[in-house]
Amino acid sequence: MKRLVLLLSVLLVACSNDNAPDVSSEAAAADARQTLQQAASTDGKALYVACAGCHGAQGEGNVALSSPSLANQQTWYLERQLLGFRSGLRGSHPEDGYGAQMQAIAKTLPDDNAVKAVVGYIATFKAKPAAKTLDGNIKRGADYYSNLCGSCHGPAAEGNELLQAPALAGVDDWYLLKQFNHFRDGVRGADESDRYGYQMGMMGKILPDDDIANDVIVYIQSLAD
Repeated sequence: MKRLVLLLSVLLVACSNDNAPDVSSEAAAADARQTLQQAASTDGKALYVACAGCHGAQGEGNVALSSPSLANQQTWYLERQLLGFRSGLRGSHPEDGYGAQMQAIAKTLPDDNAVKAVVGYIATFKAKPAAKTLDGNIKRGADYYSNLCGSCHGPAAEGNELLQAPALAGVDDWYLLKQFNHFRDGVRGADESDRYGYQMGMMGKILPDDDIANDVIVYIQSLAD
């Protein structure tokens, strides 16, 4: 029996039409919603069956469906994002098609206990760094990361719960770049009530150009090796 979420983010993504889900992604999202509507449960393993069609059986992600890896992320961050989708705080921008998919799925979850259950099950997966898909100037990326990102996300991009800054190392590079662009362009984090997303929205405007943003992501990806 299938259950939950294309989870985050979406989650999010490096496709020719960056923000509009394709037919395969739409079908997977519809299937997940239908599965969740059929039964309510706090069994995380059962709930995750609905996620697996997009995010993989072990949370490894699927670039073809623009579904990011989940296994390398902290439970507190996954929970925060899923709750954000459920509340409409995330995924409401008209240019965030994949976020809208996730919002519709997350709203099918019966309660906060179901969110905790599925995130708890994801936490049992063995972390494995996502495959590299981007190339760039690692040295330049390292310089910008150290000066602008490391104080919150950690010197090794390991994340910092006290600052509510998620781990970045090991997460899909294509997804990180897409989300950075969403922050920069106001697709994500534009709502001031999304405190941490709003902070990132301001940070997204600091890097000088797309090439440097790419280099920073390439450096982050190298930290997971």
